[in-house]
Amino acid sequence: MRKDILIVGGGAAGLMAALFAARGGAQVTLLERNEKLGKKIYITGKGRCNLTNACEQEEFMRHILRNPRFLYAALAALDNFGTMELMESLGLPLKTERGERVFPASDKASDVTGTLARELARLGVTVRLNARVSRLLTEDGRAAGVLLENGEAVRADAVILATGGVSYPSTGSTGDGHRMAEETGHALTNALPALVPIETVETWPYALSGLSLRNVKLFAYEKGAKKEKRIFAEQGELLFTHFGISGPLVLTLSSLLPEDLSRVRLAIDLKPALDDGTLDARMVRDLRELSRKQLITVMDGLAPHNLALTLLELAGISPALPANALTHEQRAALRGLFKALPLTPLKLRGFSEAIVTRGGVNVREVNASTMESRRLPGLYFAGEMLDVDGTTGGFNLQIAFSTGALAGKSAAKEAEA
Repeated sequence: MRKDILIVGGGAAGLMAALFAARGGAQVTLLERNEKLGKKIYITGKGRCNLTNACEQEEFMRHILRNPRFLYAALAALDNFGTMELMESLGLPLKTERGERVFPASDKASDVTGTLARELARLGVTVRLNARVSRLLTEDGRAAGVLLENGEAVRADAVILATGGVSYPSTGSTGDGHRMAEETGHALTNALPALVPIETVETWPYALSGLSLRNVKLFAYEKGAKKEKRIFAEQGELLFTHFGISGPLVLTLSSLLPEDLSRVRLAIDLKPALDDGTLDARMVRDLRELSRKQLITVMDGLAPHNLALTLLELAGISPALPANALTHEQRAALRGLFKALPLTPLKLRGFSEAIVTRGGVNVREVNASTMESRRLPGLYFAGEMLDVDGTTGGFNLQIAFSTGALAGKSAAKEAEA
């Protein structure tokens, strides 16, 4: 007799859980609260869907920011190369771009969702859209199904919660799964926005809104009881915004910051390829060659015009100052700004802009070998429900695919047993 498995959430984790559970011989029903499947998938990778990353596992694990060891069994069930092989076997051509980021060859996120949905239909998975779950049902100390908001009870031999976190609530990730987990006695780590822009105390970035800088180095320092420690140092792309800073460097940093930002300061090295002495020699040369020009002309050769003006303003130097009138002290001040432009984080932007949620079901309460709850037999977790997250580059979708695959596979096997 085929066992019934119920999956709550039709995003990346839920779709993969349904696929693996159905392939494991179970009768699968997938409940999705939205009018279509994979709503969050549609907006990933700016609508192109960076579905995984083609790096080797050792490198992959370096991009997992919280609880990486929890993922080993999930990656054994379906790793990044397995995901690529699966998608291509289902008729979805892929391509790999800079940073080993993997996209559908069509550049259409909808093709990822469509590919998985067609396979679920072929496997006989029942998909119910606009099905909103109110709470979990338990019986004899195990998960027994769910109660829908319309009062309908849907029974099952196992339930997989794959409702996502709290990020991008417009896609349906409103924390319902976290609430249901908590109602059944599961401990949650505090949910925070992750991979999200940062608002700054300083207002000068506002005037630079839209300016993107490549190959700069961003540093973050945290004040300790006795001394300050560096908590972040990476080179890449940064974007100034009307509220502060964003871009790949900032998004990664946001996931590593402590909750108390009052102890944190940031610094941007605008010229990481030049050490202090080399930069000084470059400035001296330019000042000599353009000695009769205004200082802003020299600065324009070192930075984009609006940024050059900002640096002069921060240093208290007039852009109209003749280049040959710049003092040694003023040059040192400008050089210091080029090598360590200071910023103070005020707060992270909200969940509506966060790519993923940091926090979720405490992984100590989940069997890493199966994704089954240690508190409630028959209940499984997958994807952003869990306190596991990574950097940008396809790693978070792969976490969803891997944990979903293991949950589906395990639930089918357990139900069969």
